[in-house]
Amino acid sequence: RYERKFVIEQLGRQQVEALVKRHPALFGRPYPPRWVNNIYLDTEGLDCYAANVGGTGERCKVRVRWYGALWGPVEQPALEFKIRRGSAGIKVAQAFPSFVLDQGFGRACWQQIVSRATLPAATIEQLKHLRPVLLNRYRRSYFATGSGTYRATVDDEMSFYGFQALHNHFLRRHVLWHDVLLELKYGI
Repeated sequence: RYERKFVIEQLGRQQVEALVKRHPALFGRPYPPRWVNNIYLDTEGLDCYAANVGGTGERCKVRVRWYGALWGPVEQPALEFKIRRGSAGIKVAQAFPSFVLDQGFGRACWQQIVSRATLPAATIEQLKHLRPVLLNRYRRSYFATGSGTYRATVDDEMSFYGFQALHNHFLRRHVLWHDVLLELKYGI
């Protein structure tokens, strides 16, 4: 599918959602808004990040995603691989072990979670070369046309935390209070 992202700086969330709902394609809400949380994984040399920023034709982002509360027990997270080839991409998701996200979360905790995962051997091997590098969270609203041909999401209250190798106190948070991200998703 294609995914087109637009950063909207001059309008608030409600204004952007109103524009989506008034579109002639008749976008509806397939389900209610929710909080989205992600831990992005990368190599020591940040190869995934460099490929993304550099616009490399074939690239992959790896993350652990869950919904709801950011801190505390994380139930039913998914390990996701977002694979891009040119301007189209696919997302492959697999169940991942539950864990607790708190100030003690660090590299040793991450390795322990990976060791409990029931994933294909090739995936486990790939995870051995990745580490948590970024934690982010945002509020997301969902929209879709009646046929499901087009989907849109509206994100705001985006916050970001960096990861340390040992214990993380998550004290340094960067928040984009006023930006809204509109993403349009549709098949090839």
